[in-house]
Amino acid sequence: MTPRCSQATWELDVSEPNETFDIVILGGGSGGYAAALRAAELGLSVALVEKGKLGGTCLHNGCIPTKALLHAAEIADQTRESEQFGVKAELVGIDMAAVNSYKDGVVARLYKGLQGMLRGAKNITIVAGAGRLVAPNTVEVDGKRYTGRNIILASGSYAKSLPGLEVDGERIITSDHALVMDRVPASVIVLGGGVIGVEFASVWKSFGVDVTIIEALPRLVAAEDAESSKALERAFRKRKINFKVGKPFEKVEKTDSGVRVTIAGGETVEAELLLVAVGRGPNTAGLGYEEQGVRMDRGYVLTDERQRTSVPNVYAVGDIVPGLQLAHRGFQQGIFVAEEIAGENPAVIDEAGIPRVTYSDPELASVGLTEAKAKEQYGTDKIKTYNYNLGGNGKSQILKTSGFVKLVRVEDGPVVGLHMVGARVGELIGEAQLIYNWEAYPAEVAQLVHAHPTQNEALGEAHLALAGKPLHAHA
Repeated sequence: MTPRCSQATWELDVSEPNETFDIVILGGGSGGYAAALRAAELGLSVALVEKGKLGGTCLHNGCIPTKALLHAAEIADQTRESEQFGVKAELVGIDMAAVNSYKDGVVARLYKGLQGMLRGAKNITIVAGAGRLVAPNTVEVDGKRYTGRNIILASGSYAKSLPGLEVDGERIITSDHALVMDRVPASVIVLGGGVIGVEFASVWKSFGVDVTIIEALPRLVAAEDAESSKALERAFRKRKINFKVGKPFEKVEKTDSGVRVTIAGGETVEAELLLVAVGRGPNTAGLGYEEQGVRMDRGYVLTDERQRTSVPNVYAVGDIVPGLQLAHRGFQQGIFVAEEIAGENPAVIDEAGIPRVTYSDPELASVGLTEAKAKEQYGTDKIKTYNYNLGGNGKSQILKTSGFVKLVRVEDGPVVGLHMVGARVGELIGEAQLIYNWEAYPAEVAQLVHAHPTQNEALGEAHLALAGKPLHAHA
């Protein structure tokens, strides 16, 4: 798990100007601090530069606080629906002060742990302040220069908006503002139906908010397999979460009671707040990367498969590198680069093998190729799929969840994609990513024993069926 930061301050061991390190890392988020810790383990000296709180977006403005909110939302739903389990309970309201206290407590404890790890690493020097690349091997912080035999760029990302859409932090907000709200709004328009948008929509609906998602693409979470998107949309309709797909944003106006959003076709939607959830942009502006010869594209740092930039001995990791903006991707890239610099020759990271989870209700989890991508890569006639419905899984019935496990395989070959929808399926992604990354065949997974009753059995049952020996399912 990626620890996150709180409000604590650092007692800094600041190096002398122009002191030379094996590695200077610009950014202390998931990718940066992972690189620092692994490099220190390998005996390399590290200067870790961070202008904010160590732990980065994931710990403070992303993964951890949003998942804490989602868990609070799950508790609200369980309380509201408890009678179907024979438990009489009443949901009297949402205390946002208490919810935020719980959320912030989780973040603070993880941040304290991160501080302990970094402070305890004798080869790591923490440098607090805004860094800038002023030479291919030098980062300047508050007038002091730190030279590295190697440089790792890990400056992270920020919440994006759209041209002409001004975020005021009051009626028009980003996820950063949503995470510190002290009240439950009556209604919200969520602009963007990707991971961030559907997660906040899910939280707010559980808290009793009237939610409408507006998405320009033809479906919600469009990067996922089409069947997963359809399943999420069905579940959201059942939960009475409104959404409009294939409807690009045109403009927003402030009204006496909130905002009015106009979408393609002239249709308008009104609510108390507008959450702008159109993704995150690379935090690279003004940091001197291009001036030092680092090749970039629309603000992103371009690298090869070994995370090397166009400048020798300068690497880049995390959200500033084109691809999935996931904490665990940056974390693994940071480890990879540290080992690469140390001469360990680590195996190249397969981007498709990085697990993806959307923590809405229901959850979506996937790894590998979608059915469409697999057919594009291998040919339509070479791809076989199987969809195992969670209705046949005992633990899913106990949890009163619905969904499926979908497998995508190459004919007479390995499983190249796994897609899951349902409560808690994010916890199944560990085995799923092993199946994909080890290029397992259905028959190989089918011979493994899966504990009963668990949702994990659904993976086993799906592979049994795809291997030609279905038990609780039809082939």
